[in-house]
Amino acid sequence: MKLFAALRQIRHFERAQLPFLKSILDFDIVIEIGYAEEIGQPLTQKQVLLLNLSSRTTVRRRLASLVARGIVKRRRNARDHRSSLLTISASHIKLLGKYGGVLSATFAAITS
Repeated sequence: MKLFAALRQIRHFERAQLPFLKSILDFDIVIEIGYAEEIGQPLTQKQVLLLNLSSRTTVRRRLASLVARGIVKRRRNARDHRSSLLTISASHIKLLGKYGGVLSATFAAITS
């Protein structure tokens, strides 16, 4: 498979299966929260803001939107009841898993 055909295929999947990621920033926020969750260290909102993905206000608004749409879940922090931990919803983890499969298959096709 050629490079731009592969990139086109990836974008098609993103538009069809990941419409909840409305911007690159949404994608970045979800990736950071998912990665932290994956390694067993879920992030708080403050920790997401400290990643400097964009301005604090923009990240706060995008995060609120992701929570309102059910993509990101908040759960009480057992160690510090003043904060909540951010996680990705199970249904969205499943969709992102499919996306990972498409990326892997596409990468394998263009590098072979």
